Amino acid sequence: MGGERTVIICRCNDVTLDQIIKAINEGVDDFEVLRKYLKIGFGPCQGRSCLIIAARIFAKLTNKSIEEALGNYHVRPPITPIPAKFFIKGEEQ
Repeated sequence: MGGERTVIICRCNDVTLDQIIKAINEGVDDFEVLRKYLKIGFGPCQGRSCLIIAARIFAKLTNKSIEEALGNYHVRPPITPIPAKFFIKGEEQ
């Protein structure tokens, strides 16, 4: 190991800081493209844990604002919560 550390940014999809830096250095200059390329925010948390962190990294490395990076993106929760019993086979409404 020799003192190496891997910094995980997106825990759901194991996206690392190095992967983000590499993608930006290879020319990805749009956060939405980066997000789709690396699957940031596509896991079970839907970006609640990683999206802002990744956007800040992207903004810093591309000299853009976080607002520019995020654009119109926002987390879209269900309109109304759905009880889990409706997803279990055999339950009646």
